[in-house]
Amino acid sequence: MILSKLFTGLGIGLSKTNTNKSLFAARKFIVFWGRLDILTNPQFRAIGWRLILSYLMAMMVVMGLSSVVVYHFFAYSLSQQLDRQLLTLTDAAAHNLSAIQVDKMAVHRKMPPILDNDGDLDIPWQDLRLYSQSVEWFDAKKQLLGKAGKQFPETPFVTNFHSWQQNGIRTLTIAVYSSVKNQQLLGYVRVSASTVEVQKELNRLLMGLGLAGVLGMVLISGTGWWLTSKALQPIEQSFQQLQQFTADASHELRSPLTAIKTTVEVLQSHPERIHLSDVKKITIIEEATQQMTHLVEDLLLLARSDAAPVSLPKTAILIPIDEILFDLIDTLQSQAKSQEITLEADLIDAVWVKGDAHQLQRLFGNLLENALQYTSNGGLIRVKMLKKDDFVVIEVVDTGIGIAPEYLSLVFNRFWRAEKARSRRQGGSGLGLAIVQAITHAHGGEISVTSKIAVGSCFRVKLPIFKESCQDS
Repeated sequence: MILSKLFTGLGIGLSKTNTNKSLFAARKFIVFWGRLDILTNPQFRAIGWRLILSYLMAMMVVMGLSSVVVYHFFAYSLSQQLDRQLLTLTDAAAHNLSAIQVDKMAVHRKMPPILDNDGDLDIPWQDLRLYSQSVEWFDAKKQLLGKAGKQFPETPFVTNFHSWQQNGIRTLTIAVYSSVKNQQLLGYVRVSASTVEVQKELNRLLMGLGLAGVLGMVLISGTGWWLTSKALQPIEQSFQQLQQFTADASHELRSPLTAIKTTVEVLQSHPERIHLSDVKKITIIEEATQQMTHLVEDLLLLARSDAAPVSLPKTAILIPIDEILFDLIDTLQSQAKSQEITLEADLIDAVWVKGDAHQLQRLFGNLLENALQYTSNGGLIRVKMLKKDDFVVIEVVDTGIGIAPEYLSLVFNRFWRAEKARSRRQGGSGLGLAIVQAITHAHGGEISVTSKIAVGSCFRVKLPIFKESCQDS
């Protein structure tokens, strides 16, 4: 067939053997590209997958639209080719209408090629008609005079000069006149042809486009992933170097900070040796050292959480979460009273989680300190515990200044601050909520926040409960 020859000429076989070879090659291609995964960081690998999926979606749309255009173009071209064949056959069969009106047996009589008054060579219609085509002759009153062929349309007779298709048969009808000058209607000739072969060609085209699309998507996904990985690799290396620098710098800064802190403590332990004018300076040094120590510890914790997969700490033990919250609330109660803030708690006894006590204390300590910092005098902070299935939910609700809705998705970003929503608190590093999120994820939990301007905020921490410990207790 036409399309089969076309695909063969292009070197694209549609046979079962070639299809199996193509699928085998595709499988080898996937395995090959699977070995070229040069991204090691899970975050960058996730970014790479998002990029390649977006690229694949765009290419699928482009290839889909291109396939639709190609399919409809070939369908239109084949329909036009069939219409031209029907028109040529109709014109040839029209020369037999006069003879058939006199003798109906003339349908089977082959006329010799002659040159008539219209100036064209009248080829016998028998030499033009294919096996799947049929011819019908009608008089001026639309009465059937004769027919030749096997497949005839079952639709009513239509005299308009146009082709139409129904039930797998395409039909063309023309009116026959005695001459161009007289315009006397002699009758009609209707020719029909089966569209089965045309549909087979279109099905082959559709199969070829589908196979080409699958192979194309495999090639695009492989090359796209390789190019994406190559493009992200320098960024990943820079990110890893920055992580390593942060971890190394944080680690190296701990020693001099410890030395400064120890020196200050020694000086403060002998106040008689300190000049009165130097007391304030030493106090400033102590506060700055403490702030730098917290910042270094925060950076080191975040660097470690980025470098290693999220998991429970090695020092994880069974911890009563209610006791940690009670101790923190008791510790911060004096600060809350100094700010005229009411600090309430609604806790549940004997709720155990598995984790690191120091990190969990840091998690909820950051949330409570954050609430105290951004709650005005006379406000309320409430800590509430809820049990939901196999999890415990700790809510820290405040009546503070709130966070604008457009900033809620950014509150856990490192060093992020929205000047319109919250001002920078004194002594803060901007890493508190990022630390909270990292510790929560390390303990297999989730954290979320809801807030309204001038109403307050609610931070929800969801942690898995260690049931066996509950039962043992």
